[in-house]
Amino acid sequence: MKYVGEKVKILIAEDEFTTRMMVQVCLENWGYRVESVTNGTEAWAVLQKADAPHIAILDWEMPELDGVEVCRRVKEMEVVNPPYIILLTARDSKTDIVRGFDAGADDYMTKPFNDNELRARVRVAERLVRTQSSLSESVAELKDALNQLEMLESGIEACHECGRILSPYDGEWHSYRDVLENGADPRFIVNTCTDCLKNERRSAGSS
Repeated sequence: MKYVGEKVKILIAEDEFTTRMMVQVCLENWGYRVESVTNGTEAWAVLQKADAPHIAILDWEMPELDGVEVCRRVKEMEVVNPPYIILLTARDSKTDIVRGFDAGADDYMTKPFNDNELRARVRVAERLVRTQSSLSESVAELKDALNQLEMLESGIEACHECGRILSPYDGEWHSYRDVLENGADPRFIVNTCTDCLKNERRSAGSS
């Protein structure tokens, strides 16, 4: 999931209609993209999608799967940038709060809440997901640069019989022409040598 340069998408999972609509209207007025569901099973299905929301506001007590169980499942997902989860509940005991964080929640908001509190917590979540996305992209670019450097420093394996070259990308043998034309190996920089340039000029001059 990418966050930089796009509107943050937020999932609301709340079975109580009034609360769900109140949160949704607030978020949409603040410029967020919003998707809403009414139970934990639907929330879990949305959060498994490739274009899953960046932030999830989950009610603790929902039909089918509760918010804590959804948190646990999200925590076990092997994704680079998991959604930032805010648990929404009327429970306010320290035991419940700790339980929610242990399940994988990133933040905790008790009912009833006001618009200012919701906006402040969502803004914190937005800053964090954008920062995490930027860091992930930087790490990916660094890994790619290191891989390219490693390839540039390694030797090029070629067959002395047919002259084909082994590509480290797909483990297949390619003809020299394929390597040049299709970019099968970044270590090859396609250019025109001076002799060929002279021949091209001679040909152009004689035509």
